[in-house]
Amino acid sequence: MQDGGNIVIASGLLIGLAFGAIGLLSGFCLLSGLRGWWADGDSRLIRTYALALGTAIAATQLLAAGNVVDLGKSIYLQPSFSAPLMFFGGLLFGYGMVLSNGCSSRALVLLGRGNLRSLVVVIVIGIAAQMTLKGLVAPARIAMLQATQATPKVVSLPALLSTLGVGETFARTLAASVVAGALIIFAFAHAPFQRAWGQIAAGLAVGLLVAAGWFATGYLGADDFNPAAVTSLTFVAPIADSVQYVMLSTGLTPNFGIAMVGGVIAGSLVTALVTRRFHFEGYTSPRHMLRSIGGAVLMGAGGAMALGCSIGQGLTGLSTLALASFVAVAGILSGSALGLRGVLRVQPSVAAQDARVTIRDGQAR
Repeated sequence: MQDGGNIVIASGLLIGLAFGAIGLLSGFCLLSGLRGWWADGDSRLIRTYALALGTAIAATQLLAAGNVVDLGKSIYLQPSFSAPLMFFGGLLFGYGMVLSNGCSSRALVLLGRGNLRSLVVVIVIGIAAQMTLKGLVAPARIAMLQATQATPKVVSLPALLSTLGVGETFARTLAASVVAGALIIFAFAHAPFQRAWGQIAAGLAVGLLVAAGWFATGYLGADDFNPAAVTSLTFVAPIADSVQYVMLSTGLTPNFGIAMVGGVIAGSLVTALVTRRFHFEGYTSPRHMLRSIGGAVLMGAGGAMALGCSIGQGLTGLSTLALASFVAVAGILSGSALGLRGVLRVQPSVAAQDARVTIRDGQAR
């Protein structure tokens, strides 16, 4: 493998290690943030997520404005996409993460801490995603895509502003400033969050990790002869690739995503051992296991349809200001709302209640 490829893989591993450690120490998770905000009235975790997103947008758009990274080569800014499929996939993913009590990235973090439920979730996400991308479910996904995809004149928020006669550079600056600024203001417009230095550090760090991923794959991996896919933090497709790589490594080449998945598990494991948080956990009942598996199936299939998860679209996709990412995230939030507050509300399991207590204790410290 050429040096550029090795650098990208090493970068994926390092970014994964950092994310795994941060995720374990801070409880960083969109679902935990939404549940805490809507159910417990504690908005610190959702403000951490908002800070991460605002930071990711600002840093990523700076890279793009400086021509360091060509975001147009990513999957988020392709000339055509299916808004109905993106929304439907996000809806499935959002509801699935409520069923499984955590998204795909959270499952990797908890797996490193010894959570055996997460081992099942990760494997099932990988299988369901591969089935949707390349297997038995792929024909249905492709048919939905072909029937509903469109080629809009613009695919990003800055491009949309440019149609109003605004210059490209000013449009990018204006869009990034308004969206990132609003998110950062929301994050800090809360006195308890202003005092939560650990959550502030986690939000800033995760946002910068998104930009680091773009830099690693879009700049360090910019090899004309062996270019790396331009991407950053995302977990559904990388989990699928990782499951396949573990089973069939001969003839397959590791990539940024596979290295990142391994890094998240390793980073969480090392952090859990150092902080004495490592302990084995399992299912409390067959019904609990069935619900968890069902959620993992929805996350794998939905994430494949939406081209990302609560991190892949919710942070990385939105950092490009892609219109398709806004559609996918709207689906994820809608699915989460159905599971947390709607008619199809999922009753919290004992494990979910324990996790909420653990997160609150961690924030208090």
